[in-house]
Amino acid sequence: MVPLPIPEPRESGFTTTTPVPLYWVRYGQPGRPVLILLHGGPGADHRYLLPQMLHLAERYELILYDQRGGGRSRAVDSTPIGWRDHVADLASICHECDIATPSILGYSWGGMLALLYAISQRDDASMPTPARLILMSPAPVTSRYRAEFDANLRARGNAPAIADERAILMASDLRETDPDEYRQRIFELGVAGYFSNPANARILTPFRVVGRVQQSTWESLGDFDLRPDLERLQVSARIVHGRDDPIPPASSIDVAHALKTEPVFLDRCGHVPYVERPQELWEAIDPFLASTDAAASG
Repeated sequence: MVPLPIPEPRESGFTTTTPVPLYWVRYGQPGRPVLILLHGGPGADHRYLLPQMLHLAERYELILYDQRGGGRSRAVDSTPIGWRDHVADLASICHECDIATPSILGYSWGGMLALLYAISQRDDASMPTPARLILMSPAPVTSRYRAEFDANLRARGNAPAIADERAILMASDLRETDPDEYRQRIFELGVAGYFSNPANARILTPFRVVGRVQQSTWESLGDFDLRPDLERLQVSARIVHGRDDPIPPASSIDVAHALKTEPVFLDRCGHVPYVERPQELWEAIDPFLASTDAAASG
């Protein structure tokens, strides 16, 4: 299997009110309820959520954008980008798109960004109030959980099977004979530790992370623990987490407890449920969206 082709968006452009112009795309029919999809990273781009997440475009208008510093939203200077910049950018996206009560689906770091936005909005009435949150494989919500994640991912990436595959690739002449396939294999081995079945990495749309953006964003959080702030939130939420995700399941359990909901755990699934367990993912997300559509549009 290979990554699937990505359809052209219905509309695309750049923001005009943010310090860095942010590239955005729209999928789905206008007039339908709007979902904002936040990619992970930080420092990545929206395309690796596609085409699988376009399942949601059957019922919703989707807005995705490349967060500041990644993809086509590249910063022109080396000014550090922090979490508050990302939160402010999300608020600007809502304002420019005239979304008063955004429904936000955040994947990985995008899940944490959704939470940081909701926390920040409580103290800033100028920011549109989130109607509901869907947190898919959300990033660790404490420094301790992040350290566990880093250790888990490092161990998986150095597992004998993956290390052997890497050694075979390095010893081959694929780099000279088929550079495109060589780059694809390098990418797959680089992300294999995120998957329950490393072979599924081949289905994921390739992407790259801008290291300095990722580093500066995480550094801006310091020694963090979002749980006390999450206890203050009153927002409908659905949390989905793969049982084989290198991010500790306890992190999502803590988020669910704070938001007074129950997490949904997917068996035989790592960090990328839309690739490894799409049907189970839709079964977890679709009913939640349907049950909250009226409240979100009210």
